[in-house]
Amino acid sequence: MSGFGRAIVAGRIAATPGQGGAAWAVLQWVLGLREFSDDVWFVERLTAQQVVPAGASLEDSDNARYFHAVMSRFGLSDRAALILGEGAETVGPSAGHLREVARDARVLVDLSGVLAWDSLTSRIPLRLYVDMDPGFTQLWHAVIGEDVGLAGHTHYATYGQTIGRPGSRLPECGVTWFPTLPPVVLEQWPVAGPIRRDAFTTVANWRSYGSIEHDGRSFGQKAHSFRGLAHLPTLTATPFFLALSIDPEERADLELLRRHGWGVGDAGRLAGSPDGYQRFVQDSRAELGIAKSGYVVEPTGWFSDRSACYLASGRPVVAQDTGFGAVLPTGEGLVAFGSAEEAAAIVEFVMGDYQRHALAARAIAEEYLDSRKVLGTLLRQIGAIA
Repeated sequence: MSGFGRAIVAGRIAATPGQGGAAWAVLQWVLGLREFSDDVWFVERLTAQQVVPAGASLEDSDNARYFHAVMSRFGLSDRAALILGEGAETVGPSAGHLREVARDARVLVDLSGVLAWDSLTSRIPLRLYVDMDPGFTQLWHAVIGEDVGLAGHTHYATYGQTIGRPGSRLPECGVTWFPTLPPVVLEQWPVAGPIRRDAFTTVANWRSYGSIEHDGRSFGQKAHSFRGLAHLPTLTATPFFLALSIDPEERADLELLRRHGWGVGDAGRLAGSPDGYQRFVQDSRAELGIAKSGYVVEPTGWFSDRSACYLASGRPVVAQDTGFGAVLPTGEGLVAFGSAEEAAAIVEFVMGDYQRHALAARAIAEEYLDSRKVLGTLLRQIGAIA
């Protein structure tokens, strides 16, 4: 397939080695775009502070080992590069070779604006910024004054369905946003086999960064959402299990979860690679999806790329309500909740006719989240395809 020509995808995979879900969030775009072009490149740029262990050369780093493993696993090694800074050190093609690649590229897909390398990208005609953290991205830029990489792009997409729409209280940051949903490559995520972990599960980072105060409201992390739902396991006999990335110093929160009956395991051990993450998702009975509290405080319609994987696997999703019901069907296969009491009732509802909800889950993924449809729509919006 020749498609629209060469594409470059930029994102974070090696910056946080050992996070299989974060890798999949990027891989869905790289692998999905291969349906439209046979010349898709992946580029990741690290700062010196991101190299692990500190002081290691890029080639000898944990980042490089993880990068090699993921790229090899998905057949991407011949079109992938890991770059340190301005290209003094690279894994894969040199910085000079990448500039030659970029000269003939037609589309840049910059996930979360992480590339920030004008000398490489400025001549690419179509440069798409994808906001994967709606609300926080806009607040960092407009309220905190953080550089989130908005400059230098021709088009802007966001997982926030309401940003820039009437009623939204979030800054638009001077750009026009296209709403989009997280794509899932259905061939990579087939309907799962037997349930091996008979629980409603999820994979989560307890917190990623600090809360942001804006407009009299606090935009917080999953830690804040979980605390309000901690008693959920006491309301139903259905078990819950978390693959959780949490600082060991947060002992009080871990004790709170366990005291109320949550099963908790280490996300790095259970879902540290793309394959491990997929096994964890597909072994589960269903997902209990918890959102950052900021997504709930300002309901942007954000929908999780992780939940998309559960749905594609034919695993029902009971997800904290962020307003996604405006763009996705809810009630069968995917059901939204507001409180712990609502979540408990919905879990029992799903368990009461599990097979119907499992079939509906896959149907939602096929109709609304299929990478061919999601990316096809975006590519048409930016003028890459007719």
